[in-house]
Amino acid sequence: MTEATRQSPARAVVIGGSMAGMLAAAAVKDQVGSVEIIESHDLPEGPGPRVGVPQAVHIHLLQSGGVDGLEELLPGVIDQLAAAGAHRIPVTTDMVIYSPEGWYRRWQRATHRLMTASRDLTDHVVRERVLEEPHVTARTRSKVVGLLGDRRRVTGVRVRTAGRGETELRADLVIDASGRSSRMPRWLAELGVSGLAEDRVDSGLAYASRVYRAPVPTRGWPVVSVNADPRLPLPARAGGILPIEGDRWHVSLMGAHGGQPTRDADAFEPFARTLRHPVIADLLELAEPLTDVSITHTTANRRYYYERLRAWPEGLVALGDSVAAFNPMYGQGLSVIAQGALALRDLARGGLVPGLSRRAQRAIARPVDAAWALTVGQDIHFSTTTGKTPRFTDRLLQRYVSRLSRTATGSFRTATALTDVLTLQAPPASLVRPSVLLSALVGPLRPQLEGPQFTPEELGLLKGLREGSWGGHRA
Repeated sequence: MTEATRQSPARAVVIGGSMAGMLAAAAVKDQVGSVEIIESHDLPEGPGPRVGVPQAVHIHLLQSGGVDGLEELLPGVIDQLAAAGAHRIPVTTDMVIYSPEGWYRRWQRATHRLMTASRDLTDHVVRERVLEEPHVTARTRSKVVGLLGDRRRVTGVRVRTAGRGETELRADLVIDASGRSSRMPRWLAELGVSGLAEDRVDSGLAYASRVYRAPVPTRGWPVVSVNADPRLPLPARAGGILPIEGDRWHVSLMGAHGGQPTRDADAFEPFARTLRHPVIADLLELAEPLTDVSITHTTANRRYYYERLRAWPEGLVALGDSVAAFNPMYGQGLSVIAQGALALRDLARGGLVPGLSRRAQRAIARPVDAAWALTVGQDIHFSTTTGKTPRFTDRLLQRYVSRLSRTATGSFRTATALTDVLTLQAPPASLVRPSVLLSALVGPLRPQLEGPQFTPEELGLLKGLREGSWGGHRA
């Protein structure tokens, strides 16, 4: 940042000290004189839990698109995360995934990289980087209770601070990053902005999670995932193991209505054995639980179409879960936030000029569109889903994607095209390119694997603990 920019009178206010709030501050910090983050609770000093983030106890990952977005916003932060214990996961080289169409191969040529860590660690590293800027500050134990301005321009916020009452805080730009609990629709209505469209699609999925001491070194250990199959008549069930810092496994199990997990610690591993394959349960038998079981039922997909409104006030932007919240089963949330913040950063480089807010809101909607198509496009096919039912075109698309997924189990090219989209590095429309259509028509080039693909080295580690029941297959 130049000295001239530091002296700029422009002020930005960010509502919420979440990941979205921190990345929003990172997006505009070089274009304004000050950024103030308004947070309802205290912010932890280190990598501890933040009050008001119940989803932090469940598994989180950064897709490749999110990794790239985060690094663009905060250069060097990915290396900082890795130094703090986060894992770089080559896709699909270090991934054991059982899709509805079969086991994905662990191709030795990695095409993408994920980052896995506890949410607390990821939040801490990002928060520390953002708040080290002297002109970026956080006001804690304070709550935004309304917007200042009118339907043409927002000029600040009304803030209620514990023990200090309510005050007005003027700002040239207000960014709502308050998450699923956002009151933006109500605030817009109070300003006279109407016509907001909303979608809500709920698969009825519940999450149960706990952390284990891994029985093996986690550096280089694969992500393990057993996905739900919407074609089965039973309630959807799925699960995943992510290696995280401190030689630990973060484990989440999911189930829909009629087959949901509970808080009962004694039932956690038996539930894992009810998934489509027992690989997760078999691994957990070798691990030591370190925490109780945490449960959440807040997994619905919910989206506000701010970008479609005919009127949108200057000086206002919404980002992250305030715009769209996703079923966490697909691991898209953090990456969508990073890509949205990057889009805001790129537009804000031109200054806080007229029309910026509307252009930013439309740009933020683009990564949301891609993730929405992926998550809702899957969720609508579960029998427990409410809010939307599959149409003929949805069923036709599902059959095509299922064909692609089956082809990907034995075709590196198809697996790459599919992961380009799943990791938010290519739009869903790329899956209908002629080369991809042809590969789907030809089908898998290798026979399907009969079981999870562990390397000889991994099998040796497991055998040292107990005789394994898996056969090793190499791509």
